[in-house]
Parts: sequence; C-alpha cells; structure tokens
Amino acid sequence: MKKIFLLSLLLFLRTLSAAEPASHAPGSHVYQCSMHPWIQSDHLGKCTICGMDLVEINAASAAAAPEGVVALGASQVTAIGVATTRVSRQPLARTLRVTGRIDDDDTRHRILAARVPGRIEKLFVNYAGEVVKADAPLATIYSTDLLTAQRVYLERLKAGEGAFPAAERSAARERLLELGLTAPDIAEIERTTQPTALLTVRAPMSGTVVAKHVYEGQYVQTSDQLFEIGDFSRMWFVFDAYEQDMPWLRVGEMVDITTRAFPGEIIRAPIDFIDPNFSETTRTAKVRVVIPNPHPGMNGEMHTLQHRILAEGHVEVDVSRVLAAPRSAVLDNGTGPVAYVDLGNNRYEQRALRLGRRGDSLVEVLSGLDEGDLVVTNGALLIDAQAQLAREASAHTHPAAAMTPASTSAEMSRGSQPSAPGPASSTLAALAAVAIDSADALASDDYVRYAKIFPSVAAAAKNFPSLPALDPGTDLKSARTSFEPWSTAVADLVKPQRAQLGLKIFQCPMSPVSHTGRWVQRGEPLKNPFFGSAMADCGEEVR
Repeated sequence: MKKIFLLSLLLFLRTLSAAEPASHAPGSHVYQCSMHPWIQSDHLGKCTICGMDLVEINAASAAAAPEGVVALGASQVTAIGVATTRVSRQPLARTLRVTGRIDDDDTRHRILAARVPGRIEKLFVNYAGEVVKADAPLATIYSTDLLTAQRVYLERLKAGEGAFPAAERSAARERLLELGLTAPDIAEIERTTQPTALLTVRAPMSGTVVAKHVYEGQYVQTSDQLFEIGDFSRMWFVFDAYEQDMPWLRVGEMVDITTRAFPGEIIRAPIDFIDPNFSETTRTAKVRVVIPNPHPGMNGEMHTLQHRILAEGHVEVDVSRVLAAPRSAVLDNGTGPVAYVDLGNNRYEQRALRLGRRGDSLVEVLSGLDEGDLVVTNGALLIDAQAQLAREASAHTHPAAAMTPASTSAEMSRGSQPSAPGPASSTLAALAAVAIDSADALASDDYVRYAKIFPSVAAAAKNFPSLPALDPGTDLKSARTSFEPWSTAVADLVKPQRAQLGLKIFQCPMSPVSHTGRWVQRGEPLKNPFFGSAMADCGEEVR
C-alpha cells in the first residue's frame, strides 16, 4: 500500500512539472492539446489527459483575431472533426408524440340523481356497462313524499276552480313534475284518480351505463347519485400539450392514434378543440380529438374502443419554407443561443441567434445567420472552448495567462486562483472530458493512469463548487468509492447538454455506494468504472 501511495505521489509531481507554465514574452510559442484545448504549455510535450502530442498555436495571432472569431490550426480541425452544413430555406418538420386517454363525449354524458327521498324498490339495471335505450326504466323508488304530493294535486283537481284558484292547481302540478313525474304520468293519475308511491326513473338518452351507485332496498335522499350514462357512439381522445407544442397544433390537424387494445392499427382523426386555459400545475392544455365508435379496422371489420383506455398519438406537422439550421449547430453558452460560422482558412465566427420554432432536426433562425452561411454542426463546443481561451488571452499581457478556462493543473495545485469561468458550454465540456478519461481509467482497472489524470480532474472541478468532494484514494477501491458520487453529479450536470456534447450517460443499478451511480462516456460499448473488469458491462444508458 505504501509503495502504491509513493508511486501515485511521484506521478502527481511529474504531472505538475510537465504542466508547469512559464512566463512568455509576447509572440512566443504556446502548445496545446487538440482534443483538450485547455491543456497548454510553453514547450512541446504530451497532454496530461489523453497523452496526445501538444501542437503549436500562435497565441499572439489568436489574441489579435477579431472579436468573436476563432482561428484553429489544421491539426486541431482534424482532431476535433469539424463538420459544417449550409444554412438554407427549407420546410420545418416536427413530430409530436403524445399520450392520452380515450374517454366518452362529455356533451353526451348524464348523471341521474334522486329527485325524491325514498327506498329503491326495484332495479332494472344491475351492473355498469349495460346498454340502455332512451326512456327505458332503470329503477323504481318508493316515496311517501311523492304520494303526498299526488294527493294534494288530486284534491285541488276534484275541488274545482271554486275552491282553489288555477294558480294553486298549477303549482301542485309543477310540484309533481319537480319530483320526477312526466306529463304522461300525470295524465294517467288524472284519468285513474289513484295516487301511487312508486316513481320510475327512466334513461334520458340511449347509451351505456358508466356507473351504478345504488342497490335494491337502499334508502336515498334528494340529489343522491343513482346512475351515470355515457354515449359511446363517438369517443374523445384527450391529451396534454405543453407550451412548446402550441405553435405546432391547429384545429383540423390530423392525429394518428394507436392503442394496445388493437396492436398495429392506426386511427386517423382531426383535432377538434384546443383548450385555451393552461393548467397552473402541469403547464399543459387539453387537446381533444373526436373518433367515431365503432371504427373500421385494418381488414375492414368494425372495432369498438373501450372507455378510458390509454392511447398514443403522433402529430406530424410542417411549416412552409423558412430559414433553418441544424439543431446540432446551436449552442447555449449561458447568454443565449449562438452558432459558429465557417469563414474559411480554419477561421470560425461566433454569431448570436434569435430562434423561432424547433423542428425534429432543424430550428428556425429569425436572425443571426444568412442563407448560404456554413455553420459548424460537429465540434462547435470545442471551438467555443477555444474562443474562451482566446478571449482570456487577449485580456492579459502575455499568452501564458490564458492557459485554461479553469487554469492548468499545476496552477491549481500551487493554490493560485482560477480565472473567472467562461461560458457554461466550454467549462462543462472541460469537466466532461476529464470525467470521461478518469472513468475510463477506473473501468480499465488502471489506478496509475487515474492518479496521473487526477490533477486535471481537480482543476476542471474547481469551476463547479456544488460538486461533491473528490479524493484520489490510494487504490482502486478507495478511488472508486470517492469517484461514484462525484461522477453521478457530473453526469447530472452534463445530461441537459449531452446531445450537443455528443456524449452518452450510463447508470449502474448495483453501484457500491448509491446503487444508482452514473458516469459519462463518448460512446459505446459500456465500461463500468465502479466495478471495472469484474462487472464491466453492468449498467444501461440513461435516456
């Protein structure tokens, strides 16, 4: 154990010596890593992270470049893998994938409540799901209140106009209607002059009994719910639309609806209504699609959609030709969206953008780019990091002051204060790079390489004080124990920009410390840094 510690200390001191910057006269040479541009030196050497040869850059000419323009060497362009795409006017397409529920038509949904107090004498519908016709009997209620109201009406009817004014006779009749009798029922009472204590509750429309709330022999009070009836002849597909989806949705837009109830079948129907009220809790609005029920299936047979089943919808929309750029070309450096335009001769200019709608692969550009501009779609983050270095170099007297956005490993180790952090994208790219390299070392069971990388890891982490403390440890086990919570926090920081960074995030459900340890990789295959060769493929990608 002691030998390993001494070896680690020796490697650490050698790293400091290799990265030790010297003072340079203006115009002297500076060397940096093509893949990790924040690693710089005043003499030729190796990158302390990846081991690549440092290449010469002309710091004076870089500092003298116009503001917002980054000049790279040919070797840097090749190492970064810069790719560009021409900005042009083209259709902007977007596919919205939504999840909702098949429900019945609210305008054809009825709740039947008791209009008189009494006892359920007989039920004609005994279970939910039964189909009923309009005016079909559902239940009879025995009610003494109804019997009394009928007797009062018959007394006034028999007494004639001399004993009771027409208004009182009319009020007694209205009372019977209020208690649930229909005009034919009252006519029958007038004919037979025989009051009854039984009230028949009838279906107000044809449909399906959605809910039954009573049983025979049960006593009910006025306004107690008895039944719910829904009309399933047409159904509603209702889903939530987020604020960013609203520019794409229009009444009449076609939606492809699929359900697990009918695998492989697509129901195509238009949007009927978009709720103008947003939910304060979910920040969504309800969108409704009307579907005929039953509907024809793939082979022409009629299928009936069940009430309240889950469904998924695809809304494929596009807009007329607009000035558009690939989404991969747009960076957010903390002050707003930017892109880098290829000026030729390995020179790239930063442009501030004003964006419109975001499609699946393109984004609408309202200002900042012109038709025909070549925008960088791959390697833009590393160009942005180089731009930060150039800005810092121009703000100091000599090039050595621009060693890194987060300062060099040697400067950090000597306790000097780091320069002010640059744009979030460049510092985050630096952090992600060292996190990837250190995770790879641990996944390869190479503690010596991890100890060599560690100073650069500590330097990059200085710009993110919220990260957990990280200790190099004295062996693989102790190093992994400290690395797991730190790596998980870094992965969570990188996650929102992983697409722009071109990175993948993996999670291990059996990690020793938290059982949810995460780490960052540039690609596949998965290499678990918490177990190394013992369980190299333990984990899955975080989507």
